[in-house]
Amino acid sequence: MDTQRRERKDQHIENYLKSRSHGSTLLNDVYIEHYALSDVSLADVDTSIEFLGKKITMPLMVDAMTGGGSTSNAINEDLSSICEAIGIPMAVGSESIALTDEGARESFELVAHKKDLLRIGNLGFERNIHDFEFARDLVDAHAMQVHLNIAQELVMKEGDNSFHSSLGLIEELVNDFPCPIIVKETGAGISKRAAKELVDKGVKYIDVAGFGGTNFIEIEDLRDFEGDYSDLYDWGIPTAKSIIDVRSVSEDVFLIASGGLRSATDIAKSIIIGADMCAMSGEVLSYLLRGGYDACENFLKEINHKLKIIMALLGVRTIDELKKIDYKITGELRNLILD
Repeated sequence: MDTQRRERKDQHIENYLKSRSHGSTLLNDVYIEHYALSDVSLADVDTSIEFLGKKITMPLMVDAMTGGGSTSNAINEDLSSICEAIGIPMAVGSESIALTDEGARESFELVAHKKDLLRIGNLGFERNIHDFEFARDLVDAHAMQVHLNIAQELVMKEGDNSFHSSLGLIEELVNDFPCPIIVKETGAGISKRAAKELVDKGVKYIDVAGFGGTNFIEIEDLRDFEGDYSDLYDWGIPTAKSIIDVRSVSEDVFLIASGGLRSATDIAKSIIIGADMCAMSGEVLSYLLRGGYDACENFLKEINHKLKIIMALLGVRTIDELKKIDYKITGELRNLILD
């Protein structure tokens, strides 16, 4: 069983690179206006924010990707080193395999050795608080993600379809766990209804992980040579709508925008419409696997540089000022929001 799970981890990475279904985040339907009288130079711009009580260089983290497979050690070693050098957080992939497979733990443990890295662990909603304690300790996590992945589980050949309410565990973790809890989706987005239930349970960090990025329905479908779930590839809430909906529920929740973000413009727009911070996974993984360590590091550095350019073009110096920029919603996003 452990060997099969390791193989599945590797297949997920391989199938991500093969995947072709990239829906729209609808961030292109967010219009922001150039300010020709800006007096802000690049030297004036400060992209840093505070996250989990620590200062990070820009409002971006590398989100959960992998761990436990044969290729995971090299990926997590490179990503954690890059994030530590740049000064941004990193979340590991699901640590569930490490609960029972000792041989799969190295790819997670190596992250714990990066003492200047802001480290975030990850487990699914089906686990218990003792599993979360183990997962936290394995990576010496500053926070733990609880990932919600029912769409993936329902189409996965080995998926767990015996769902139970995740709200009880989430409430227990929020109240009793010794580090912050981040509730995140895995590509289908957080709705207004779900956000309200989470906020009512005391959740203070939500990662929307909306539709438009990594498509786990397609990734699992590529592993299944008997079934065909291609008609479900467009299932999910576009990232832009999910950001707006979650923010409408609470002004206080720390909102992380993810799901198909690929550029500094995506980051700027996400923050303008309600996010506190953003996260990338697939795009970062593509640069690492296709271009190597330097290409991945340079991509993330360029994101920060381009974000500074956008902020200067808008006449703002800080991320807090960026949040106050006016915007307009057009196209399909406008229709969805109005409905």
